[in-house]
Amino acid sequence: MTAADTRRIPLSRTASHDGPAADPAAGPDPATDPAGTAARPTPAVAGFRGPNLIPNRYRGVSVTPVPDDVPLTEEALREYLTGRDAYRRTRFVVARRHGDFSQVALLHVEHDTQGELFSPVTAVTMLAGPDECTFVVDESVDTGIPSDLVRCARERAPDARVAVIQGRYAHISFVLEPRMLHVGVREVVPPEPAKLLDQARRILAVSEQLPPMDLVGELVDLADLAAQRPDEHYLLPCRGSGGEVPGATVSYLDEHPPKADWTLLGCERSRQIHHWFYGEDPPRVDFCPKRSLEAQPPADGGMVLTKCCLQEEHVESGPGWASVPWGASLEHIREALALLAAQEDPPWAPV
Repeated sequence: MTAADTRRIPLSRTASHDGPAADPAAGPDPATDPAGTAARPTPAVAGFRGPNLIPNRYRGVSVTPVPDDVPLTEEALREYLTGRDAYRRTRFVVARRHGDFSQVALLHVEHDTQGELFSPVTAVTMLAGPDECTFVVDESVDTGIPSDLVRCARERAPDARVAVIQGRYAHISFVLEPRMLHVGVREVVPPEPAKLLDQARRILAVSEQLPPMDLVGELVDLADLAAQRPDEHYLLPCRGSGGEVPGATVSYLDEHPPKADWTLLGCERSRQIHHWFYGEDPPRVDFCPKRSLEAQPPADGGMVLTKCCLQEEHVESGPGWASVPWGASLEHIREALALLAAQEDPPWAPV
């Protein structure tokens, strides 16, 4: 986590949104907007358009070297490829010169994908020419993971309409008009790393079906909470969080300490537990991150992932937001991210 992708916010103001080889899994080749922004609309081409046109399997992408006397134009490549046999898994072709990835073109090919292992190409449509494509080699990228693919495209090919990426295992895939769905993750720290943010990133790191997402921490620090109601003694919900307030005495509700004059830095559930233990409600600063949605709903085009202690085993969602239980499992968080993804119009899916 870097300063660029994490912000800390005080309780009083809620953050706003702001020479590679072809992939063996793809089979034999047929011959034997700027990243991070809403790119210009792409006309329908062979039924495919951006943003975030990503193959559902890299094995459907084949790399085809073409002779030096064949220009990397749609007409010339159509003439060269039509009638040649294509492996039945092949749907997209990255055309290049022999041993040269400095210029590539991205094509969609049609042929019989249900019959024999190989069948003649019947139609060729160019999705992007050499002036729109950049070839990237980055062995840290899993090209089967949309968020990983688009992150690489944004970082390594920021001006390209199409990034063709050779990543881990020498697998090759591509993204046309890469764009990230911005998701602010609102929670309280410590503990650190911020748990919900860390869990959500771990989910995206292995998810093949969630859209490319840019997770940005919108974090409320316990020290900022304490500043909202100065006191000499604070009660925090749990020692396990590691929370401290410099210059003040700190007790922990989960240890059921002897009653004292303190201010509770906690959520509604902490208030309820305090009332159960001590028969009264203390002075309190409510740090429920879900409550921030009331004062600062998601900005247009953005999403918020947050959590609430009153949700024990279920996920809740509304326009532009989703909330998980305070002790959320990875499955809770995957469900919440899927609910946010479903709010895209139209919902994204790999092709």
